[in-house]
Parts: sequence; C-alpha cells; structure tokens
Amino acid sequence: MSIAVHSAIQFVYANARLLDRRRLEYLMGTTTAEQVIEALRAYQNADGGFGHALEPDMRAPGSEPAATLLALETLVEIGVTQHPMIDAAAHWVASAASPDGTLPQMSATGAGYPHAPFINPGGPTFLTFALAGVLWRTEMRSAWLDLATEWCWRELQAAERPHTYTVVFALRFLDAVPDADRACGVIDRLRSLPDEMGCIPVPGGLDDERVTPLDLSPQPGARSRRLFTSVQIAADLDRVERTQLDDGGWDFDFLHWSAGQALDWRGSATVSNLQRLLRHDRITLQPAA
Repeated sequence: MSIAVHSAIQFVYANARLLDRRRLEYLMGTTTAEQVIEALRAYQNADGGFGHALEPDMRAPGSEPAATLLALETLVEIGVTQHPMIDAAAHWVASAASPDGTLPQMSATGAGYPHAPFINPGGPTFLTFALAGVLWRTEMRSAWLDLATEWCWRELQAAERPHTYTVVFALRFLDAVPDADRACGVIDRLRSLPDEMGCIPVPGGLDDERVTPLDLSPQPGARSRRLFTSVQIAADLDRVERTQLDDGGWDFDFLHWSAGQALDWRGSATVSNLQRLLRHDRITLQPAA
C-alpha cells in the first residue's frame, strides 16, 4: 500500500483549521512550537481552560474538560511540557473538578450550545483519567493531580469490565503515571478486552464502531503496547493506509452530526493519521511545494 502524502497535505491546507495546519507544519519541520501555541491561544479563555469548539463535538465558547484535554495533548505532542498555558489550564482543571477530583464529560453551561447527541451534561468521568495522564507528561504538579491519581487507581481497581472509552482514557493515564510496575499490572488485567484484531467495540455507538490498537496505544514503546502484538499494530497501520479517501484526507468512524464538526474532525484526524504513520516509519513528510 502507498499513501498519497501530497494529497493529504493538500487536504489539510484546503479544509483544516489553522491549529491543525500548524500541527502538520510542525511535523514537516516548517513551523515552530511557538506558532502552534499561538494557534492554540485563540481557544483559551481567561479562566485558563479551553473551549470555542477546540473539541469539535462541543461548540460552546466556555471552558470544557475535553477541549482543555485536547489543548494539553497538543502541547505535549510538540514537546512543550512547561509553559504558562499549561499552568493556567491545570489551575482551571482543579477549579472545575468535583471534590473527589473528577471532571464531567461536559459542563452544564456547555449544554446550552450545539453539541454531539452522545455527550451529556455531567456524563461519565472518564476524562479524568486522560487529564491526569497528560499532566503527568508535563512538568506541572498540583494537589489536584495527586487527588485525581488516587481516584484513577481506585476506579481501575474496582472496574470489572470498564466501558470502552474508559479503557481508552485509562490507558493514557497508565502510560504516563510514574508508578510503572503498578500501571503495567493494571494493563495486564485488561488483556481480555480486545478481540483477535486488538479492537474493542463501542456499546451504543454506530454499527461496527470500535476503537483500534492505534486508538488505544498510539505511541510506539508505550506501556499499553503490551496489550497488542506486532501483527495487530501492523494490521492497524495497514488499515490507516487503506482508509485514506480520494480527496486525500481521512474520515472518522463516529457520528457526523454537523457540517462544522465533521470538517473539523476530518482535518484533525488527517494530521493525526499522518503523525501515526510517520511515527511508525510508514511515510516521510516533505513540506508542501
């Protein structure tokens, strides 16, 4: 299989948000981390959190846990682990958390704006895993991070068969939390969840909706890779290559509920898939002509 890299780059420039164009340029070595940060800055609110549809399924301007998670993950993606933007986001997370340290899927105020029908005010607290995980990958340490980490360990100990997206976000925590031995022990207890292809179905999702090995463990060398064989990872990379569309971009496999949401996610997914292929030596990236 071969990837139409030039077509993918052209798709991003034709359709993606400035942030995702900057992410692509960072991968190609044609822009700096600071320019990515400047693109992120427009999504940050005065309270330190992020909104303004940075997370495409939530169109509210106010700060949301999912948007703040995406911002922090973008910063870590470009190698920024210490920055005032991170500090402000971490303070917002602490201020928005419940007394037990958890954060909701969406805020009550966010519900007044267009959002995906599968997202509810309050909702499950699985984003807490990912927010703790991404902050462990930064230099920021706080009382909230300690509180949330203890909550994560308790939840993972109690869960017998966690929801698919709890697994997705819990693995981000387990890949980053300092206690590697404890984390690997929990990961080993999840071995029965993936099927023979390394996928986990999404209950209540679209027909055949599932998360794949690269959704669950995107980084080579991560602790979570112990859940998968090299054959499963290679097959998922083949799937990524195979699913590039004729317009050069990639689509996503969950509900398309608005034109803006669909285009925003497609731009983000296209950059993320190029990043995955690059990390696994499937492609090289050259600047656009």
